[in-house]
Amino acid sequence: MTTQDYAARISQLIQDHQADIGTEWIGQLEALTGRANAVSREQLRAHCQQFLAAFTNATRGGVLDNIEHRSWDDARDLLAEISSSRAKGGSTPSDTATFVFSLKQPLFSRLRDGFTGDPEGLATASWTISSLLDKLGLYTIEVFQKTRDQIIVRQQQELLELSTPVVKLWQGILALPLIGTLDSARTQVVMENILQKIVDTGAAIAIIDITGVPTVDTLVAQHLMKTIAAARLMGADCIISGIRPQIAQTIVHLGVNLEDVITKATLADAFLVALERTGTAVVPATKA
Repeated sequence: MTTQDYAARISQLIQDHQADIGTEWIGQLEALTGRANAVSREQLRAHCQQFLAAFTNATRGGVLDNIEHRSWDDARDLLAEISSSRAKGGSTPSDTATFVFSLKQPLFSRLRDGFTGDPEGLATASWTISSLLDKLGLYTIEVFQKTRDQIIVRQQQELLELSTPVVKLWQGILALPLIGTLDSARTQVVMENILQKIVDTGAAIAIIDITGVPTVDTLVAQHLMKTIAAARLMGADCIISGIRPQIAQTIVHLGVNLEDVITKATLADAFLVALERTGTAVVPATKA
């Protein structure tokens, strides 16, 4: 019997017993994932029915050794959609792969019945189905991991946005409190945020507070200078506040030139300087 003959026979067995295969498969998955699973039973049943229909239809193409063949396009697309939705819904890679691998047992049962008296044919058919489902299972894991990586990248970008807020302290005065490590990626976000805020508000002074930055090395200093230079090109001067004694010693030791930049020990001191430079005076309220 040729490979095409085996493929046709396997496909016919799946078509003839599709309903029974689906019932057994769903039952197994519910037993395996019913303990603690983010996927609802209704969604699980729908996914099983949709994929089994796509799987059955794909086997009619006669290609059971290459899931990249066009006959498997619909099945792959459906698996990609299922994997992505599970990654977003909080499922684990193991749960997602089990969705495909658990289909083996129902299929093997039908193959055993269909190849009765033909041990060689049964072995060939079993190996063909096993290899096919292994490839589909690995494909679901790849899509799952890709989706999870995209989620992580998006969350990192959102955290960067949240960790670099630019606030308006006064008319013409902005403040950017930095907390944590200042690396290249974060510096880019800092620069974009502060420049956009300068454009939106027409601010003349921007205070960069580094009280929450644990260490300042050459790279961090360079990032700060780039941000200050960019702000000046937009017509705003920068004041650096939060220069603690340890950081001051580090900056001197590194030989970083901050002569053209106003620096203050606290944000409050920097704010007073900013008020003076914008021609604003703060006076105590008189008692009635």
